[in-house]
Amino acid sequence: MVGIIMFFVALFMLLFGFPVAFTFGAVFVVFGFIAGIVEIGLDGSLVEGLVVGKNMFAFMPHRIWSIMNNTILMAIPLFIFMGIVLQKTKLAERLLESMGFLFGEIRGGLAISTILVGSLLAASTGVVGASVVAMGVISLPVMLKYKYNKELSTGTICAAGTLGQIIPPSIVLIILGDVFQVPVGDLFVAAVWPGLSLVGAYIIYIVIYSYFKKEAAPPIILLASHGTKTVQVITAIKTILPPLILIILVLGSIFSGIATPTESAAVGGIGAIILAVLYHQFSFKLIHESALETTKITAMVFGILIGATAFSMVFTYTGGDLIVEEFMLGLPGEKWGFIILSMAAIMVLGFFIDFIEISYIIVPILVPISEAIGINPVWYAILIAMNLQTSFLTPPFGFSLFYLKGVAPPSVATMHIYRGVIPFILIQGLILILLTIWPGIFGISPIL
Repeated sequence: MVGIIMFFVALFMLLFGFPVAFTFGAVFVVFGFIAGIVEIGLDGSLVEGLVVGKNMFAFMPHRIWSIMNNTILMAIPLFIFMGIVLQKTKLAERLLESMGFLFGEIRGGLAISTILVGSLLAASTGVVGASVVAMGVISLPVMLKYKYNKELSTGTICAAGTLGQIIPPSIVLIILGDVFQVPVGDLFVAAVWPGLSLVGAYIIYIVIYSYFKKEAAPPIILLASHGTKTVQVITAIKTILPPLILIILVLGSIFSGIATPTESAAVGGIGAIILAVLYHQFSFKLIHESALETTKITAMVFGILIGATAFSMVFTYTGGDLIVEEFMLGLPGEKWGFIILSMAAIMVLGFFIDFIEISYIIVPILVPISEAIGINPVWYAILIAMNLQTSFLTPPFGFSLFYLKGVAPPSVATMHIYRGVIPFILIQGLILILLTIWPGIFGISPIL
């Protein structure tokens, strides 16, 4: 039971706000020695137990070396760099202005524009925080100006910003590809239809909500200075075309098999720099700042990964994974019992801890069980990715809620944001249920 106790100790420390990487590292050291003492037992000396625990640490350099030589994970800093460069070129601002002119004259048009821009940003940047902040700064004041309901406005921005979790190229899918040991390209292909279905469901909800509650999302009257409708359409196409070409180059090269995700991420980074030149935003200062931010985010991700690897090594050594596997395999309903319980556990944990910790601590425990039951790893990984996306919206610790609150005007209260995201959380839950029960409609097989 040492491994199970260790798991709950780590979870308890995370809930109190201790840094993730250091928490996992500290728990690894303490429980590594405890595991050694327990293995020696009462007949052995304390010193012998400590020596056994110390010997376990000798494997860590090999673990770290294998992580740093993993070519799949090289895509993470490259895609992060691409997203940060695009965010600094004011891509979100250009897209929101153009989409606002196209859809603003219909009820809920600004909210629909926000969802569409969120999907484009997801497919071209994949950085959730940058998308939410950008749309919060640009789109939220406009919606409030035109008397949009605060709950609808904030919920739409948070939901649109988190689309980067499921729409490729998604950092979550890259991480899950590494954990499941499946090609990231297969996950990208499998995630397309669930992601687009989510976008469609959001738009349908906004249209229905605006129809029945007309004062919540009134149409806006465009001024003559904005030009004719034809001019607006041409301007929108010119704005959308460059990032759309970048998306086609990045994802098209992966889907066609021309390039690996890591290679296409490099293409995306170069493409982002070219777009910065086209938008007259390029400077060496921009490259330096983007590289610096990329390094910080990447160091955080890999710091958590190394800590999680150390944690999982002790957890496996103490037999904690076997206890969990035995419990899961003994559930009624076999495959469905396992899926329901694992999805529920991930959703609950998503209320409190980040998707990276869940991906590197919880998911590796579940992977061998899913393989033993015969579940298609691609389908199961997409289910987890969709579930992890929900964690960005769920109060009280949804990261998107904090991102938006940080840039929202004082008139927008935290409860406005909390109430606003509830319908979108329910929509995500509906798509997750459909993806679980009828994966065939999304083009995915549930079995190997």
